[in-house]
Amino acid sequence: MRVVAELPRPDCKITIFSMNMKYIVKFEKGILEQTYKLSEIDMLDGVNSVFEILDEDFINAVVSRFDIMAQDFKAAYQRHEY
Repeated sequence: MRVVAELPRPDCKITIFSMNMKYIVKFEKGILEQTYKLSEIDMLDGVNSVFEILDEDFINAVVSRFDIMAQDFKAAYQRHEY
């Protein structure tokens, strides 16, 4: 797996990898991750096509999902009182 690009953002870390004819887009925020896989064959303009998909609306949805994931994890953690 090799890093193709990193997109600097204040609200999450975005890294694009290339592996086995797929682009893997990984979003990270704290202890949480979201990963999306795209076929390189479907991306006609290479990694530039991936950048087009990662528009502001999509990134905002991912960041909002991180908030929900954090709430769910916190609730599960508290149920077991560690």
